[in-house]
Amino acid sequence: MAAMTDRYAVFGHPIAHSKSPHIHAAFARQTGQDMTYEAILAPLDGFAASVAQFIVVGGRGANITVPFKEQAFALANRLSPRAQRAGAVNTLLFDADGILGDNTDGAGLVADLTRNLNCPLAGKRILLVGAGGAARGVIEPLLDQKPSALVIANRTVSRAQELAGLFGHGVTACGFDAADTPFDLVINATAASLAGELPPLSPRVFTADTLAYDMMYGRDTPFLSFARTHGAATADGLGMLVEQAAEAFYLWRGVRPDTAPVIAALRA
Repeated sequence: MAAMTDRYAVFGHPIAHSKSPHIHAAFARQTGQDMTYEAILAPLDGFAASVAQFIVVGGRGANITVPFKEQAFALANRLSPRAQRAGAVNTLLFDADGILGDNTDGAGLVADLTRNLNCPLAGKRILLVGAGGAARGVIEPLLDQKPSALVIANRTVSRAQELAGLFGHGVTACGFDAADTPFDLVINATAASLAGELPPLSPRVFTADTLAYDMMYGRDTPFLSFARTHGAATADGLGMLVEQAAEAFYLWRGVRPDTAPVIAALRA
């Protein structure tokens, strides 16, 4: 009897816009893996049931996107150290021991910055804008790169302080108004770009030597155009999307795909 094709999926709400099926199909072709990958719209009140159903029909793993990353964290019976620190899960692996939860967002961001954008982070001053789940998921991988400073700026300062407190060593917090000195890297991890809004940042955080990075992809955001106006180089989050997918693919299949042609195809 022929072996069954392994099934994978991405769960979200909404999900129709997801580029993940396209990315993983490209990875599978490139590496010769026998697998399928689909997008599943999970009901807002039925995430766990949707995942359970997918496992029953032979699902081997899944990516998780908004708004289910915290629910995925709760659903997993084992967590990778980076998922534990992130407090959220974007990748699930289903095996004989149950459900492993991982978080590949931070690794994807760091890979995009250091490899694709040639932006080494050691000794750099980093400003992380926002204190929600997107920010929390990338702090530990950023710290692993040994920056000289990592500052979290948020509208509600107490949230930024609470987040900084989780990581201790080398992470400080402030309000938007207090972030007014130059940084080497400014990362927008807020939802402002989704709404076409600009976080109220001081233009003084940007110089000609700054890279401004928006986790959002697929559009020129107010954050990126503001940064460009003040002399900074800019990049969107498309590379991060592909790199975090490659990290998940490696967890599932034990093969590391080449991301460059996939990023190029999506840009085109």
